[in-house]
Amino acid sequence: MSAGVGKSFRMLQEAHSLLKNGIDVRIGFVETHQRQETEALVAGLPIIARRKIFYKGKELEEMDLQAIINAHPEVVLVDELAHTNVEGSKNEKRWQDVFEILDAGINVISALNIQHLESLNDEMKQITGIEVQERIPDRVLQQADEVVNIDLTVDELIARLKDGKIYEAIKVETALRNFFQPDKILQLRELALKEVASLVERKVETEVVSHQHRPERFLACISGNETTARIVIRKTARLASYYQSKWYVLYVQIPNEDENNIGLARQRHLINNFKTATELGAEVIRVKSKHITESIVKVAEEKHVTTVCVGKPHFRLWRIILRSNLFSQLLNKLSTSDIDVIILS
Repeated sequence: MSAGVGKSFRMLQEAHSLLKNGIDVRIGFVETHQRQETEALVAGLPIIARRKIFYKGKELEEMDLQAIINAHPEVVLVDELAHTNVEGSKNEKRWQDVFEILDAGINVISALNIQHLESLNDEMKQITGIEVQERIPDRVLQQADEVVNIDLTVDELIARLKDGKIYEAIKVETALRNFFQPDKILQLRELALKEVASLVERKVETEVVSHQHRPERFLACISGNETTARIVIRKTARLASYYQSKWYVLYVQIPNEDENNIGLARQRHLINNFKTATELGAEVIRVKSKHITESIVKVAEEKHVTTVCVGKPHFRLWRIILRSNLFSQLLNKLSTSDIDVIILS
C-alpha cells in the first residue's frame, strides 16, 4: 500500500529461507534506503554487482541485467519493479528487465506499491494529489505466480515513520503533512487489499473451481478527447483484469476527424491513449466511418464482445450518439445480441 511497510525486508527474509534450503538465490537489486533493519538482512546473501553509469555529470548505479543472466541463479531479488531505467539502458523500465530474466529461465521475486499500477493512476491522483510517474501495466502483476500483500495498519505505518524507520528525521514532518496522512493511507490500504483479494479469487477460479461460463470480452469505445478516453481505457482495463478476459479499444474516426482536420496535439493524444491501451493489454481497433453506432455493433459482434463500455454523456462520443438519435438503436441492437452496455463515470 505504501513505502515503508516492509517489502524489501520480506523479500530478504524469503531469500535467507531459500538459501538455507540450498537454493541458489542472489540479490540483483535491493534498495535498502539506509534502513538498518533492511541492511542487516542483506548480510550473508550473494550479491550481483550493479553497473555504474555516468549520467548528467553524476555516477548512478543500475541493476546489471546481463550480469544476472550470465550468473543464472535459480532465484534473483529485484526491488522497485516500476523503476525507470537511466536513459541509454537496454530497456526503458525495470519490469521489462524482469521479463528478460524470466525468459532466461530465472525466477524473480520483486516488489511494488499499489500506486504503481497503470489502471489505478487516475484514482491515485484523486487520493494523494500526486500523479505517479513510474507505473507498470497491470498485465505484469497478473503474470505473477504468487502475489503477497505486505500489510500494516495505518497506526503501525505512521509509528514506523515517526521512529525514523522509513525516512531520515528531516523528512518525517513533511511526509506526515503530505503522503502519510491516515485517510490517504487507509484508502491505499483498501486498494491493495482489494487487488490481492481479486488476484486470489481469480487463482481459485482457474485452479480450484471447474465450471463452464461465458467468457467475458470487453469493448471500450473512445473519442479523441485525451482525458476522458484515458479514463474509459483504464476503467475497462480494470474490468477486463478482474474477469481475466480479452478486451478491445475502439476508435471510430468520423470524416471531420481525419488527419487533415484535427491538430497535431490531438493526434498525439490519440496515439498516447492507444499506447496506454496496448500496455494495459488491449487490442486497439481503428475504424473510419460516419456511422458510429453501426461500427460499434459490427466490431462487438465480430469480436464476440459481451460488454460494451462507453463514457458518461459529457463524453464527446456519447454526445454524438445522442445527437444523432442512434442511442436507442445501439441499445436495441445490442440487446438482441445479448451484449451488455456499461456507462463509465
